[in-house]
Amino acid sequence: MTEVPRISRRALLGGSAAAAGALGLGAAGGAALQAHAAPADWGKSEVRPFYGLHQTAVYSPPTAHARFMTFDLLDGADQGAIRRMLRIISEDAAALSQGQAPIADPEPELSVVPANLMISLGFGEELVRRAAGEAAVPRWLKPLPAFGVDKLEERYTGGDLLVVVQSDDPVTISHAARTILRQTVSFVSLRWVQDGFRRAHGSEPEGTTMRNLFGQVDGTKGPHPSDESFAQFVWGEGLDHGNPPWLHGGTGYVLRRITMDLDTWDTVDRPDRERSMGRTLSNGAPLTGEKESDEPDYEARNELGLPVIPDFAHMRRAHTTGHGDVISRRGYNFEADSVDGPGEAGLLFEAFAVDPVKQFVPIQRRLDELDMLNLWTTPTGSAVYAIPPGCQPGGYIGDTLV
Repeated sequence: MTEVPRISRRALLGGSAAAAGALGLGAAGGAALQAHAAPADWGKSEVRPFYGLHQTAVYSPPTAHARFMTFDLLDGADQGAIRRMLRIISEDAAALSQGQAPIADPEPELSVVPANLMISLGFGEELVRRAAGEAAVPRWLKPLPAFGVDKLEERYTGGDLLVVVQSDDPVTISHAARTILRQTVSFVSLRWVQDGFRRAHGSEPEGTTMRNLFGQVDGTKGPHPSDESFAQFVWGEGLDHGNPPWLHGGTGYVLRRITMDLDTWDTVDRPDRERSMGRTLSNGAPLTGEKESDEPDYEARNELGLPVIPDFAHMRRAHTTGHGDVISRRGYNFEADSVDGPGEAGLLFEAFAVDPVKQFVPIQRRLDELDMLNLWTTPTGSAVYAIPPGCQPGGYIGDTLV
């Protein structure tokens, strides 16, 4: 029997030539492994721009993962402190989004794979007031009116600063979020944080509508960034919205944390699930159509004379009335573990609208009145933010305000 060469621990740790030879790895073999592990062009297709008229995440396809972080300003955070904070966040976000390590990054190796990293900021009422005075606060930048379905928890409601970190790689998100937390500790305190997820990048054809944890196609309707209606209802082009000049190129934003009762939903039969939504589960088509993109026929009746899409169906209640109640919406699923019992699960719902009071509130009121899905969903968190415009090299997010 041929004796297997023994390699000492000292030789392995020391990386001696003798050890390399015994393993059958010459210099060429080692170089080949290194090239395979980290190609020179790794991640080039995974970079999204940071600078521009608008913040990138508002108009870009959503990533597979996201981390939502809201902060409260510290008592001593005045206009000057806010300016310094926003510049620091913007400089770090610009570097990280391009796969570059920010200054003094203690783990620069974690910055090299951006994986479509986008970091976006939203401003609460108090931040705008401290930064630029009462006149700079948009009239809609305030808590939403109370809704009957709400069971809001203070820890998930409100906040002075919103930071959303999105990427297709959760390691990238973790590193970017820790960078922001480390750099802002002198200005703000963390209020709450929640991770969200969608299907893995590349697992479905691009443009496929996401599914929530009820298995429903979620987010079929609404203006697409390529539509003229998106420029109108999100950026406010052609609308007399009355927003302050500093918000030109930005928009309004509503974040709702909605828990979903998956256990009771599991007991509902398929026909009732579809009636509660107004769409089929198989492909998201309206109950009056065959494809997800088909326009619903709200006048169609069944053999009993009842509406095919019931009055209580979510899609009927959310349907625009033609009075400007149009939003661009996006969602991320979430799960929250608990050691005391079943953890929460649900949807982080985002609505972009140049005037959330005019565009979002009417929709939510109709859902509040008669949405069948209210039996299984409960809003536990809510906040409204102003999403400032983007910035140019040398500037920072919020430089139009401060």
